Amino acid sequence: MYFMALATDYDGTLAHDGLVTASTISALEKLKKSGRKMILVTGRELPDLKEVFPELSLFDKVVAENGALIYTPASEEERTISPSPSTDLVDRLKRRGVKPLSVGRSIVATWEPHQTTVLDVIKKLGLELEIIFNKGAVMILPSGINKATGLAAALEDLKLSPHNVVAVGDAENDHAFLRASGCSVAVANALPAVKETADLLTKEARGKGVEELIRKLIKHDHLIARKRSRGVLLGTSRGKEIYLSPTETVLIAGSSGIGKSTLATALTERLVEKGLQFCIFDPEGDYDGLKGAVPLGNGSTAPNKEQLLELLDKPQNNVVVNGLALKVDERPGFFAELLPGLGNVRYRTARPHWLIIDEAHHLMPKRRGDTRSVLSIELPGTVLITVHPEAISTDALRLVTAVIALGPKAKGVIKTFCTETGLKAPKDIPLPKGDRVLFWRPHDGKKPFTVKAIEPSQSLKRHSRKYAEGELDEAGSFYFTGPKKAMNLRAHNLIIFAQMAEGIDDKTWEYHLRAGDYSKWFRQQIRDKELARETAEAEKDKTLSAEESRKRVLDAVRRRYTAPASAPEK
Repeated sequence: MYFMALATDYDGTLAHDGLVTASTISALEKLKKSGRKMILVTGRELPDLKEVFPELSLFDKVVAENGALIYTPASEEERTISPSPSTDLVDRLKRRGVKPLSVGRSIVATWEPHQTTVLDVIKKLGLELEIIFNKGAVMILPSGINKATGLAAALEDLKLSPHNVVAVGDAENDHAFLRASGCSVAVANALPAVKETADLLTKEARGKGVEELIRKLIKHDHLIARKRSRGVLLGTSRGKEIYLSPTETVLIAGSSGIGKSTLATALTERLVEKGLQFCIFDPEGDYDGLKGAVPLGNGSTAPNKEQLLELLDKPQNNVVVNGLALKVDERPGFFAELLPGLGNVRYRTARPHWLIIDEAHHLMPKRRGDTRSVLSIELPGTVLITVHPEAISTDALRLVTAVIALGPKAKGVIKTFCTETGLKAPKDIPLPKGDRVLFWRPHDGKKPFTVKAIEPSQSLKRHSRKYAEGELDEAGSFYFTGPKKAMNLRAHNLIIFAQMAEGIDDKTWEYHLRAGDYSKWFRQQIRDKELARETAEAEKDKTLSAEESRKRVLDAVRRRYTAPASAPEK
């Protein structure tokens, strides 16, 4: 499920002439059995509501008095989120003959045409109050209090995000909470202004319209999410904005150092802007210092599973899970152990809205036979990032609904994906050039096309500890082989590289030096263009002896990566 809650207005939406029909109550019961939460959002005062609607216990939360009062039917707990009415205001309105006049815990209410008198009294008393209209009703509340603020308070109690709420209403005072929801719905009898701004319109009026909505929600939850949410902006193609749907499973693949994590960083910035929660699994520390996210784990301390779930419990928290302290062969097991708990959170809340899994071939490798059993199969919003799509679990690849391929090997990514999943490769695949990426939805019947991808506003700090002390995978490591391939010494980080470089013979050192292997590794795997440039100068300088060139390259490495732990990263 993507939409975890229904928030509904009472009068004119759920109820007709103050009453809710048996068929509407039956529909509410079916929705509750589906595992969703229900929130009643009304301008009525609570005692009045309890009297006219005995089935109030169906709802998990009630937002009464137009947002000022939060009531929990299960515990009968009441709490106001705004001050009590001014006695001066009430007294003055009574003296001015305003009738009827109702006074709640925070709200003061009357009917048209008394709004002119109410406004005059508010001005003379100098009070910070607002008048809210609801089909002839005149409601007076503290400034800033409305159905949206009340809904936000109720959702905080339920630990749900407004993005995962469908809201339905009919009148002027419903605008605020409809706009604050993930999908807004107007019943057929709603005011024209409400219909104009709603995402969906029901064919039926009032309770019948709510019943119609509930049927759609139970049967077509993800379809509604795909059609009614603009999702996350990926970029533009031929002047048209391209979005990733909140229900997508996305594969981002391409050569090493081609910009995959840069694109992922740009996507996280859009998620922060939209208030969508994300969690990044970062095996190699590439997202160190990411803005808008809480880091968990570092180069020396492994992430804590319980702490991760505690952080994700709050919708406003985004998390980067740094797995650099874990050995390469420990990472798949750690990820597999974490998924059931994470899947439980997503089952209850549909959060985090996006899971971004970097180095997905590490965390979900093809060789693991239990990937499918631990994978959250039906959950929306997952991004798999990899250099090696062929090394990812085939079950995981088959969930992919959108492929983003980067760099000169982008065509090959599409073909590899098709080979692994058993799909027919499309013809006439264009080659992305410059700042463009190749985009393809394999199940929509359209050909791949290029997109000018969004760019991040931040530049992530390189995580020196990762390359100095971490463990790069086999493909990312450096191998000293010598001119006759007589050896095969693997350096899985820069400290090991420096130690091996000092111990090998001059012929082996110079073989890799003249071939440009060192600068190539620094550029493509270590992703340090400046180190690669400085090393390339030594590689091209044939006047240097083996000892001199070795000293120059290793000095450059140690200057950047093996300084004391307290030294600042460059």
